[in-house]
Amino acid sequence: MGKIMLQVNNLNTKYITRQREGVYAVNDVSLKIEEGKSLGIAGESGCGKSTLALSLMGYYFSPLHYISGDIIIDGRNISSMNPDDVRKQVLGNEIAYIPQAAMNALNPTQKIISLIQDVIYAHNPKASKKDISDLAKERFELLGLPSEVLQKHSVELSGGMKQRTVIAISTILSPKVLIADEPSSALDVSSQKMVIKMLRNLMEKGLIKSMIFITHELPLLYNVTNDIMVMYAGQMVEKGSAREMVFDPRHPYSKGLMGAIIVPEAGIKNRKLTVISGTPPNLKHPPEGCRYAKRCKLARTECSIQKVEERNFSDGRMYRCLYSIEELKEAYAYE
Repeated sequence: MGKIMLQVNNLNTKYITRQREGVYAVNDVSLKIEEGKSLGIAGESGCGKSTLALSLMGYYFSPLHYISGDIIIDGRNISSMNPDDVRKQVLGNEIAYIPQAAMNALNPTQKIISLIQDVIYAHNPKASKKDISDLAKERFELLGLPSEVLQKHSVELSGGMKQRTVIAISTILSPKVLIADEPSSALDVSSQKMVIKMLRNLMEKGLIKSMIFITHELPLLYNVTNDIMVMYAGQMVEKGSAREMVFDPRHPYSKGLMGAIIVPEAGIKNRKLTVISGTPPNLKHPPEGCRYAKRCKLARTECSIQKVEERNFSDGRMYRCLYSIEELKEAYAYE
């Protein structure tokens, strides 16, 4: 086992509405990522993927609130740290974030080099402009961006260049953990391929030590990450290697999610598409039993009333379901 860059133990976070109601968006999530490894997180919109990303960075600003659990980055637990200390000591150099809609994340009134200076000065106020410029040019060239981009404003860049610029700024301090929240969702296929290649290159060169890649597409993660975790209604319902999760999902939701996507992979590209009927539960009042029960074709009476614990296996696989592996395989055989 390699060095653990990120370990999360039983993390719980919630949103508090104006009516003072709690929306339990992340519930009892645990995960672990080793140095040099990447974890994909998949699930439909609203399942808690982006909330989990913000929570992992200790980014608790109203209406998002921390409830309980541990977030340990390279041996340091940031869960109980002061928010100002997290911002100064952790964000950027320990853990960094590529946000959704990253192409809109750049301030159009500032030159790119100015944005980079702001990031570095926040952690090292004594850094010289020359050192920052040299580092920025080196990093931009590594990511296939000409150094002239540093003197431009974001409105002068194409969508693909904006995305690469955001990646360059997010990784300028070589973070131990990088969270990429759907970084390729608004791009064409060729630009998506370039972004994925860039992230892999940063990993291979050790400029980022580990990565979390968030998307709603399981097949995309197969080509990007080592392991995949599937979230549903704020919980992790299954985790395994990328190949296992794409070709042999166990949890009924993972199987339904995989079956609802057009996949070019050999052996499953001719499969008939399936539909997941119904809607996710209201997380203001999450169900006592399985959160997927009302949408699950295999649900039994006890699924709706009995608390469902994680099933962990020695090979690293995990799923949250009352059915045993044997029962699931038998049920799937008759579908």
